[in-house]
Amino acid sequence: MKQYIINVPQLQSIPKRLSSFAITVVCWVMWGYLLYPIVTLINWLRGDYNVINEMRWFGGYKSLLELLEIYGCTLVVLGIMWVIWIAIRKFRRRYRLPAAEKIVTDGEMCAFYHVKAEKLLQCRNQQNTTVFFNDHGQIIDLK
Repeated sequence: MKQYIINVPQLQSIPKRLSSFAITVVCWVMWGYLLYPIVTLINWLRGDYNVINEMRWFGGYKSLLELLEIYGCTLVVLGIMWVIWIAIRKFRRRYRLPAAEKIVTDGEMCAFYHVKAEKLLQCRNQQNTTVFFNDHGQIIDLK
């Protein structure tokens, strides 16, 4: 069976939207933090005098090597965290919920979604189906 994606962001709660936005901002800030030493190194190698003076002020190439060491350690820690996250997700996916094994009949599905059985059969036989929702996320019409 294909995985269907219903993109209806207006049905998300405001705290869920704000938390998603905050996580996005934090990730972009982390990305910029990780790219800054590379940009500094490239400008230093190109001979940018502002960066050269800044490098002299902060200790020359020795401080750059220390920053690159911190940068490398940060990347290693993020990589390890990513691998652990993947392993946890894979481990959790093995177990199926008891509700996932329950077989639902057409009548139960029609009663739950308030859809007529004829419309359900008609939509199953078609290649594309459009589902219309109201403001509360309930199905209004199927075409």
